[in-house]
Amino acid sequence: MPFNDAKFHAIVEALIRSYNMEIETVMNYIANSVVLDGALAAPIKAALAADVPTELAHAQMVAKRIKTIGGVTPGSLKLTWGQKSLQPPADSTDLLAVVKGVIDAEEAAIEGYEKIIQLSEGIDHATQDMAIELLADEQEHLREFLGFHKELESLLRR
Repeated sequence: MPFNDAKFHAIVEALIRSYNMEIETVMNYIANSVVLDGALAAPIKAALAADVPTELAHAQMVAKRIKTIGGVTPGSLKLTWGQKSLQPPADSTDLLAVVKGVIDAEEAAIEGYEKIIQLSEGIDHATQDMAIELLADEQEHLREFLGFHKELESLLRR
């Protein structure tokens, strides 16, 4: 099947959306890993900082795949930003807001990779395999931040 048909176009568009989200996530993880304050902030800041190289690697993998199947990886002026809940909070000690933002971003990434898996089923096995691998990484990140959320909620109830 040629890379330039409508099905590949849909896959490329989904990959571009995922690439956009990965790049935005990198920016917001960096910002939040620096801005947070407080005694309980250290593990969340460390987790965010540690995830930056992984998220950047995801973006690089997706960008390469876009190129491989005939698409064009967009530059910054072609990207759109939408991670409102992941913006650094006005109160630098609002850890729960950041954790919720990370959960939102990870859930969106998971949804995006699930869409790519569906679109590439039986059409583009290499893209599907990559999306499955990235989906697993995002699920791990989500699980880690769901743990932070549970712990913070528990502390706030005391």
